[in-house]
Amino acid sequence: MKFFASCGKGLEYLLADELQALGCERATATIAGVNVEGTLADAQRAVLWSRLASRVLWPLAEFECPDADALYAGVGAVAWPEHLGAGDTLAIDAHVSGEGITHARYATQRAKDAVVDVMRQATGARPDVDPEHPDLRLNLVVRKGRAVLSVDLGGGPLHRRGWRAHQGEAPLKENLAAGVLLRGRWPGVYAAGGGLLDPMCGSGTLVIEAALMAADVAPGLLRHGGFPPSRWLGFDEAEWQRQLEDARTRESTGRAALRPVFAGRDIDPRAIAAARDNEVLAGLAGLVDWQVAPVSRLALAPRSREGGNPGAPEDGGDASMDSRVRGNDGDAPGLVVCNPPYDLRLAADPALYRELGDALRRAVPGWSASLLCGDAELAHATGLRAKKKYQLFNGAIECTLIVADPVAPVRPARDDAPVQLGEGAQMVANRLRRNLRRLKAWRRQEGITCFRAYDADLPEYAAAVDVYQTAEPVPRTFLHVQEYAAPASIPEDVQRRRLNELLAGAREVFGVPREQVALKTRARGKGGSKYGRFDQRGEFLEVREGDALLRVNLFDYLDTGLFLDHRPMRLRIADEAGDTRFLNLFGYTGAATVHAAVGRARSTTTVDLSGTYLQWCADNLALNGIGGSRHQLVQADALAWLEADRGQYDLVFCDPPTFSNSKRAGDFDIQAVHARLLRAAVARLAPGGVLYFSNNFRRFRLDEAAVAEFARIEEITGSTIPPDFERNGRIHRSWRLTRA
Repeated sequence: MKFFASCGKGLEYLLADELQALGCERATATIAGVNVEGTLADAQRAVLWSRLASRVLWPLAEFECPDADALYAGVGAVAWPEHLGAGDTLAIDAHVSGEGITHARYATQRAKDAVVDVMRQATGARPDVDPEHPDLRLNLVVRKGRAVLSVDLGGGPLHRRGWRAHQGEAPLKENLAAGVLLRGRWPGVYAAGGGLLDPMCGSGTLVIEAALMAADVAPGLLRHGGFPPSRWLGFDEAEWQRQLEDARTRESTGRAALRPVFAGRDIDPRAIAAARDNEVLAGLAGLVDWQVAPVSRLALAPRSREGGNPGAPEDGGDASMDSRVRGNDGDAPGLVVCNPPYDLRLAADPALYRELGDALRRAVPGWSASLLCGDAELAHATGLRAKKKYQLFNGAIECTLIVADPVAPVRPARDDAPVQLGEGAQMVANRLRRNLRRLKAWRRQEGITCFRAYDADLPEYAAAVDVYQTAEPVPRTFLHVQEYAAPASIPEDVQRRRLNELLAGAREVFGVPREQVALKTRARGKGGSKYGRFDQRGEFLEVREGDALLRVNLFDYLDTGLFLDHRPMRLRIADEAGDTRFLNLFGYTGAATVHAAVGRARSTTTVDLSGTYLQWCADNLALNGIGGSRHQLVQADALAWLEADRGQYDLVFCDPPTFSNSKRAGDFDIQAVHARLLRAAVARLAPGGVLYFSNNFRRFRLDEAAVAEFARIEEITGSTIPPDFERNGRIHRSWRLTRA
C-alpha cells in the first residue's frame, strides 16, 4: 500500500531515510514530503516515531475531479459508515490548485456535504464538524483535475509533541528542529560522549528535542498520551497498543541512561523561564543547564573533577558550561545548534551573526555546529567555514542551514589575522574617534558620562549614536543608535547595508557587545517611514548627570527617558533651585525635577498626563533619596491644570511636545497655543520668579509681540546647546521669561 508523509521543504531526504529506518519498504522524496510504500502498521509507526513528518496521510479514494459536482460525487462514493462511527465528529483540510475548483473553503464544504449526506442516509445521524479535535480528520488535495482523499492518521500536525507550555515570539517547529539536529549528526555526537549547546535557545525547542532524541523517546508518546491519535474505524488499535508498549519500554530505558549534557543560553530571562517550564513538561527536569546570558559571555568551563560551574552570568560571570555538558571525559567534541533571529519580526542583524561566530570559535573551536540562519548572507556573516549548506523552510521563510565541522579548523598562522572593517565601517569608526578626541577635554572637565558621539556626520550614514555609561561600581557602556529616515531614492538593501556598517564601526570603537547596543530602526510603510517595534526588555540603567542619579531605558521606548540636548538646562536648574518652589510642566520622566530637588529646592511639582512618566519620575526621585509631601506629582493636561492652578512658583521649567493628539487632552500644537501657555505660566510666577521655556520644533516662531504683553523675554538658546550637539544646529530653542 502507498501512503504519503508530508514535511517542511528541505527535509524530504532526511524524512525518506527516517521512514526506511522505521521499516517502510520504500520511501521516495518529492516536494514537501515522501511517497511511501508500506503497511498500515508502518504508517501508524510513523505517526508515533517520526521526528520529521508533519502529517501521515493514508489514502481512501482517488478520482477525477474537474469541478465541484465531481468532487461531491467522488467523496460520496466512499462507504463512510466503514470509516466514521455514528455520532463521531469530522474535520476536512482541503488544498486546491488549478482551474476547476479554486477555493479551498468551498472544496471543504462540498466534501463535508457529501460525507454528511452518506452518513445521514446510512445511519440517520448527521456527524458534527469539530475543526480542533475531530474523531476523524480528512485531508483533501485537488490538483490538475484529480483529487486524493486521505485519513490524517495523526489527527493533526505531528510537530506538536505535547510538551510545549510556552513559546517565543517566532517559535521553531519541533520537526524542523529535529532536521537541524540530524544534519548536525547529533545522535552520533551523543553516542560518542559529546554534549549539546544552544547559545540562543529561546523557549528551548532545539535543546529539548535533542534530549528526547537522545533518550529514545517517541515523539508521539507525549502528544497522544497513549490514546489512538484517530478514531477512524480502519485504525488498527491492537497494533497501536503493541507499538505503544514497545515505545514505553524504550523510553524507560533511554530516560534512565540519559546523561545531562545539554545547555541552553538566552539573553531574555523570560525565554529561559519558558524553557524551564517546557523542560519539566517534557519530563527532563534538572537535565538541562539553562542560563540567562548573552552570546558575548559564552565560555567553556575549565576541566574540573568536581564538575562545578565556575561562572553564572546572573552574577556577572561567563556563561560557562559545566564539565557534564562538555562530555564524558571533558574532551569529547559536542554540537552547537542554534536558530538565530532572522525574520522581519526579530530584526536580523549581521553583527549578531558575527558575534555568534566569534563566540563559538572562542568557546568551542573543536565542536561542530548546525546553525539555521536567515539566508546565505547572514550565514556568511558568522565567519564560520561551512562544510555543508542546506536550504530549509521555516514556514514560508527560506533559510540557510550551515554545518561547520569543526567550528574553527586549524589554519596557518597567516590566516588568523583579525577581521578588518569594511571601507564604510572604517569611515564611521574614524569619524567617531575624531569626535571623541574633540569632546574629550570637555567630557573630562564636566564629568559627562552620557553624550551624543555621532549625528549623521557622514550623510550616507544617517543615524544618531548616543553613549550611556552606567553609574555602577564597574561602569558599563551602552550605545543608543537611532536611524534617521532615508530618502525614498535610497533602496532598502543599501539603507540596511549602511546601517550595518555604522553599527560595525560603532561597536569597534566602543568595544561593546551587541546586547549593549539599543537600535531604533525605521521601516517604510503606509504613511511614510516610521520607527518599528521596540524590544520589551524592561531593563532600566542608572546613569549620573551632575549630582543626580537618573534611570534610563534604552530598549523599550523611542526616547530613553533623558533628553541629552537639555543637559545644560537641567544643570542650570540645579544651580538656581536652592530654596525655590519649582514647577516642571510636561515633566516627562522628571529629570529636571530631580536636579531641582538635588539642588535643594524648597518644593517641587511635576505635571504630566502620562502615569507611566510620573511613575518614572517617582522612581528617579527615590533613587536619589527624595520623597515626601514636598514633592508633588500631578497627572493632568498641563495647560488645563495651569489655567486652573492658583499656586505661586519661583522657578518654572516648561518643555512641551511639538504636537500631541492625546485622547484625554485633545489636540495640542505648540506653535498654535504657546502664547496662551506662556501667559498662564507667567501668571503663576512669584515676584522675581523665572520661567525657562524650551522646545524642539525646528520651525517654531515665538510670537514676541503677544508674549511681550505679559513677560520680558531673553533668548538663551546658545548657552543651552551642549558641545556634543553643536554640529546639529539648533536642536532646540530656549528662552528666559520673567513677569513684565
